[in-house]
Amino acid sequence: MKPGSRSLGIAFSDGPERSRIGGALVRVNGRVDDLVGGSCDVGGTDATAAVIDIFETLDREDVRRLVIAGIAPAWFNLVDLRTVHRAVDRPVLSVSFEASPGLEPAIREAFDGDERRDRLAIYRSLPDRHRVGIGGSGVDGDSIEDETTSDLFVRSAGIEPERADEIVRALRINDAQRPEPVRVAKRTARAFRRFAAAPE
Repeated sequence: MKPGSRSLGIAFSDGPERSRIGGALVRVNGRVDDLVGGSCDVGGTDATAAVIDIFETLDREDVRRLVIAGIAPAWFNLVDLRTVHRAVDRPVLSVSFEASPGLEPAIREAFDGDERRDRLAIYRSLPDRHRVGIGGSGVDGDSIEDETTSDLFVRSAGIEPERADEIVRALRINDAQRPEPVRVAKRTARAFRRFAAAPE
């Protein structure tokens, strides 16, 4: 990618009832061009719409892709990656940082009725999860349970998995584990949450 290619990183920081969202427009070389904030309900179903709103609020045609921290922020407020991709007309990548056996058992335990059904429908519709290693990658679905790995785990919509792997590696600065757009977005989300919680 060219040094000026811009990615919109999106991350969440949960409070008791609202999760604050940070959006960071970051170039491949690490330069931060813009920041934006939003929010969604903890335990709600509005994370997908909130991510789309972050993109629309930023209102930058030079965004080449979205890179989201995880797919189940704010206590299983699932992000539907394909819906986001259709809305923003950009490739959408979701990056997580820990091995996991998958979220279906946790969703079944935490919810029932329509809330369980709707969340499981979104979860099952998500693109497959890929392991992205520092020196290689493989496709392992959701049953990725090696807790000693330092690899990343990526889902992608609107882009081939192999290209998504290349992008995630390219967005790491100085061999950091987290891609820079996600790292900056996470700091932005935390700052936004602390500001929102501070007394006037």
